[in-house]
Amino acid sequence: MKKIITTSKAPAPIGPYNQAVLSGNTLYTSGQIALDPATGELVVGDIKTEAQLVMQNLKAVIEEAGMTFENVVKTTIFLSDMNNFAAVNEIYGSYFNEDTAPARETVAVLTLPKSVNVEISVVAIK
Repeated sequence: MKKIITTSKAPAPIGPYNQAVLSGNTLYTSGQIALDPATGELVVGDIKTEAQLVMQNLKAVIEEAGMTFENVVKTTIFLSDMNNFAAVNEIYGSYFNEDTAPARETVAVLTLPKSVNVEISVVAIK
C-alpha cells in the first residue's frame, strides 16, 4: 500500500507526480529543485543558495512523512555542471552527520527541469 505525502512547505509538483510516496516504512521523494514553496518561483543564480533551497524543500517533505535526514539511506544528486560539486557538497553535507550519512551518487546531466543547476531526491526508511 502506498501513501501520498504532500506539504505546502515544499513546492507543488509541476507535472504528473507527487512530492513523495510512502510505501510501508520506505519514503521515496521526487527530485526537488530550487522552487520557492510560497511563490512557486524559481530561485537560481548562486549555486549555494539554490542547493540550500533544494535541501530545505526535501526537509519539508521528509518531515511531513514523520522522518528526519537521519532516516535517509540513499540520495541522488543531479548537477548541470560538475564544477558545482564542491559547493553543493558543502551545503548537502551540512544536513547529515558524516558518520551516518546515506549512500549517494552524484551525476552531471545535460539539462535539468527549468534549467536549474541542481536536483536532489532521497530514499528514507522509518
